[in-house]
Amino acid sequence: MRRTIASPHAPKAIGPYSQAVVTRHADDIQMLHAAGQIPIDPATGDLVAGDVTAQAERVMENIAAVLAHAGMEFTDIVKTTVFLVDLADFAAMNEVYGRRFAGEFPARSTIQVAGLPKGSRIEVEVHAVRHPPTARRSPTARRSAPSKTRVPAAKARVKSTKKPAKKPAKPAAKTRPVPRRKGR
Repeated sequence: MRRTIASPHAPKAIGPYSQAVVTRHADDIQMLHAAGQIPIDPATGDLVAGDVTAQAERVMENIAAVLAHAGMEFTDIVKTTVFLVDLADFAAMNEVYGRRFAGEFPARSTIQVAGLPKGSRIEVEVHAVRHPPTARRSPTARRSAPSKTRVPAAKARVKSTKKPAKKPAKPAAKTRPVPRRKGR
């Protein structure tokens, strides 16, 4: 199942794409794949003025709005990709970024790019995974039904209990004695 996310509290898509798409998988696991967010104020549709710190704050607010509309939080993010016009802005971006995550951090790639839409200095895309509350139980909790797993065909074959016949021993190879030199 697939669901498109269109939060009114995040900038509208400025092209033929969605803010995010949520897919539902086995055991009711949901995965969110979000388009990159740039620092556009959703109320005005304008790029936030200022340095990369101000722009990063707006980007994180936009991501929070998309996540909330999907029923997710920053703790559900498993992977981010940060695009910066100038890697000299990395420390300032990292300060803002780090405040949004508690506990385990998601995997992240940071890439310097030649330019971003509307003259933005930063863009961030995220991927998030949400497990249903029942899947968040302790690992020792008992499941209501056993999970079905596939056994590879090679392991599914029944091994024979009959021992293979022994091969007859090969006769020893004939060797010639090595002649010794006389003298020395």
